[in-house]
Amino acid sequence: MYRRLVTMARKKQYNEQEVIEKATALFWRNGYEATTVRMLEKEMGINQFSIYSSFGNKQGVFLESISAYKKQISCITNKLKASKNGKEGIKQYFYDFLEFAKEGSKNKGCLVTNTVNEMKDVSDPIIMEKLVDFASTIRQLFIANLLQEEGSKEGEVQRKANYLMNCLLGLSVSSKVYDQRKLNDTIEISFLNI
Repeated sequence: MYRRLVTMARKKQYNEQEVIEKATALFWRNGYEATTVRMLEKEMGINQFSIYSSFGNKQGVFLESISAYKKQISCITNKLKASKNGKEGIKQYFYDFLEFAKEGSKNKGCLVTNTVNEMKDVSDPIIMEKLVDFASTIRQLFIANLLQEEGSKEGEVQRKANYLMNCLLGLSVSSKVYDQRKLNDTIEISFLNI
């Protein structure tokens, strides 16, 4: 007589959203390249088998972390999306970003910018594509706000959006080094000719 073995799927002993939030914080602090699966195990509080079973690999965990980061930063991107203040709405986004990127008295910068700075574009094309998509979403919000300005022209708006994205990326890096006064100066000067 044959016995049928019934294998029951193991019930996860963890909440995926919670462990991804922990992984996001780790990637944000250490960067993608420097974060190991062992570090993820410790930070997330789950074993390597669970990481591979739920997320595939470190790349899978990071891609989920980018999605979690988008949700976290939505507190300020949604404000920009709803803004009817043109360039002033974008300027407020810059200030809001600085507040968002703080952890206590330390500025962490932007998870996306930090990752782009550490990676070569060929090291992981899937991750780079996700990071570029994220940046493109922010750029589109800049365009929408710039188009609210009286007399705005499409070509000029595109160039200004490019400029402001570069300013934001620079601000993200600078926020890890400079004090608030210098960062405020950077924002104010960035918007002088917009």
